Amino acid sequence: MRRAADVVLTEAQRLRLEGLVRAGGTPQRTVRRARVVLLAGEGLQNKAIARQVGMTQRGVGRWRRRFVDKGVDALLKDLPGRGRRPTISAERVSGIVASTTEELPPGRTQWSRSSMAKASGLSESTIGRIWRSHGIKPHRVETFKLSNDPRFAEKLEDVVGLYLNPPENAVVFSVDEKSQIQALDRTQPGLPIKKGRAGTMTHDYKRHGTTTLFAALNVLTGAVTGRCKARHTHAEWLAFLKTLERQVPQGKDVHVVCDNYSTHKHPAVRGWLAEHPRVKIHFTPTSASWLNMVERFFRDITVNAIRRGVFTSVPDLIESIDAYLVEHNENPKPFVWTASAKDILAKVMRAQQALRARLAALEVVGG
Repeated sequence: MRRAADVVLTEAQRLRLEGLVRAGGTPQRTVRRARVVLLAGEGLQNKAIARQVGMTQRGVGRWRRRFVDKGVDALLKDLPGRGRRPTISAERVSGIVASTTEELPPGRTQWSRSSMAKASGLSESTIGRIWRSHGIKPHRVETFKLSNDPRFAEKLEDVVGLYLNPPENAVVFSVDEKSQIQALDRTQPGLPIKKGRAGTMTHDYKRHGTTTLFAALNVLTGAVTGRCKARHTHAEWLAFLKTLERQVPQGKDVHVVCDNYSTHKHPAVRGWLAEHPRVKIHFTPTSASWLNMVERFFRDITVNAIRRGVFTSVPDLIESIDAYLVEHNENPKPFVWTASAKDILAKVMRAQQALRARLAALEVVGG
């Protein structure tokens, strides 16, 4: 009769095994193996251990012997040769991945599980498992736009420097317009949210006009100065700049981060700036509106006060926007910028290299 391997635990081994059993993140198969060894160390036989841990006697014996031969670390790895052997070769899986990421199905813009299954001769569920294991999601696409601004690095360092190390005795504003905000009224009243049912609103709507929100986020405090205007020409922009300048105490500089919209560079605006040298404009690089911190506030007001709102007129919309501004400024919290200019620039350069490689590959295919 084959004799079970004797298990004698040191204090360090016992503590480590007990830690594996108690830890919430330990896989259950590892917990069972650790319990096998702990019970064996108490002198229990394989049959009794198998009943307690829910394992076969043969399995208890294997893990008992494995611990004796190789220690605690051996319990963290599955035995070689265990489990169902793959029925699809690695080469074929690589081919599915390559086809999904490098080719397009005839007459379509992206693969589906059914189209790839038809092309490869595999089942849809198998294609789904392969895609999931490689993190591939052909149905999804993310938009991007790389800046071609020749002064990108210079403007990037300027703007990020204001966020991370603002100048003394100055106020920094992140400013932009959210234009063409629509006052949308639903064609029928919606139903309120209730237990077991989401709130409802009709898919169609009535348009009652638009407004433009000029907003300036105080980078230090998080407070937002906002004004709604019917238009967004240089006249409205200049009027808003004057509002910001007046609310900052004399003796302090006013730094304004904004994008390259043509109204921001109008001759009338440049003339006023020349007469008010304490107001300094810092332009973000072209196609880099994500560097303007006030865009984060625009996202919040869209989600919380505009997107699901019902507005019967433009004044109704403006009243809702003003109410959100008041509520926001009662307890403002600044957005914390953490990315350095160096890190951002490195990421952009990697993206540009990837884009150039993709364009070169397309030229070869089309050439």
